[in-house]
Amino acid sequence: MNRIGTHKTVVLYQDNNLEVYYHDTRVVNVSGAYITLNCGPYGEWKTVTTKRRMNQTSKAYNLGYHVYQKDFNWFVDFEGETIPFHKSGIMVLKKGQGKLKVGSRTNNPSY
Repeated sequence: MNRIGTHKTVVLYQDNNLEVYYHDTRVVNVSGAYITLNCGPYGEWKTVTTKRRMNQTSKAYNLGYHVYQKDFNWFVDFEGETIPFHKSGIMVLKKGQGKLKVGSRTNNPSY
């Protein structure tokens, strides 16, 4: 298995749910078919290390997404689709169906 960085990072895996925290932010949450990527409320943690933890998690657990930055904007490549990262800082993806939705904490009560 590929390694996820350890500096200020906690990885929790139980009952087929995966959570990766960087500092106090759950940057990746995988529950069933849903993958939630979070770079903080309103996207204030769009940092190189946040993006690195997201991509390390995808690679380590074969989740199939890749987060990158182009011209100061973040994007997610997922299941053959390029999706602009939502301004709320939260992306919800559904495995097998491409992008499910994007939204704020009110749309995603798990945060």
